[in-house]
Amino acid sequence: MSIFYVYILEVSSKRGKKSYYTGYTNNLHRRLSEHRNGTGAKFCRSKKIELKYYETFTDRKSAMRREIEIKSFTKQKKKELITASAE
Repeated sequence: MSIFYVYILEVSSKRGKKSYYTGYTNNLHRRLSEHRNGTGAKFCRSKKIELKYYETFTDRKSAMRREIEIKSFTKQKKKELITASAE
């Protein structure tokens, strides 16, 4: 049985502007490494990233649906999701 992850990264530009990147993967550790090494999404290249949130799923389809749902959230709603998970 595979496990899939939906995750949110806080991405900081060189000027200090912060934004969020949402993705999904079946290997969270590898994917974070790819983002940090510049082989992940172009959006994250040459920027500081920090994992802020993740969820686990037992099937790819559910993870993909949740990724799309989170991507539609406003920045504020993503912040609320991150904050609620930390409590």
